[in-house]
Amino acid sequence: MTIPAVAPARGTRASRYKRLLPRPGSGGAFTSFALVIGVWWLATVLAPVSSTILPTPLDTAHAFAEMARSGVLWTDLAASLSRAAIGFAIGGSLGVLVGLLTGRTRVFRLLLNPFLAVLRPIPAIALVPVAIVWFGIGEGSKYFVIAYTVFLAVWFNTHQGMDYVPDIYIRASRSLATSRLREFFLVVVPAAAPHILAGIRLGVALAFLSLVAAELTGASSGIGYRLQEARQYIRTDRMFALLIELGLIGALIDMAVYRLGRRIVHWQQA
Repeated sequence: MTIPAVAPARGTRASRYKRLLPRPGSGGAFTSFALVIGVWWLATVLAPVSSTILPTPLDTAHAFAEMARSGVLWTDLAASLSRAAIGFAIGGSLGVLVGLLTGRTRVFRLLLNPFLAVLRPIPAIALVPVAIVWFGIGEGSKYFVIAYTVFLAVWFNTHQGMDYVPDIYIRASRSLATSRLREFFLVVVPAAAPHILAGIRLGVALAFLSLVAAELTGASSGIGYRLQEARQYIRTDRMFALLIELGLIGALIDMAVYRLGRRIVHWQQA
């Protein structure tokens, strides 16, 4: 017996996020970007600073094209996406597993929750020195920093979702003599699924946020590494181009995860 989760009421975070997305054919995305670029261009014209400090949109586009022609853009993008994906896979899977345990098992909750509550305020960048000492300057340290950030976000949302499963679902399943194992997989997990998927979406965003910190651990490629290189040579045009690239890739992946989540948790009204 599967008892679906209660659909969120109007005005929830999911519905607010939906209103942020441009409707197909509305031209909202084009208008938004055109407005930002227009304000940006106007700021470069009116601000009493050189283009070295505040590059124009055209300078940024030229820097983007320059990196694309040289192949650096695609090499860095592939390296960063690979690191983010592997770190997310490790942190996300562990976060869901531990969240399931601490959310419904008293022993794991007593043993792990205090320790994880202490870890949550520690930012990823603070772990960079530890990651280098433990894993060196290879890929392992980068995976560790990203996985750490993703794990805490996914664990917290999964734990909250498991902790707040409505009691009526549990009473209904037990009144039908459902075994504890079936109750867990057919009642508790589906009811907590919206929270779990919200944690996964947050984990995807945090994987990109922690990517730059992860690539401070001696990387020789990647968007974060290229940002540091551009800073050393005061190439703000490249900095802007890389930041825009990072933001667009993250937004596209977040939207894809959001749409996939709505298909999986089809009973969640967003």
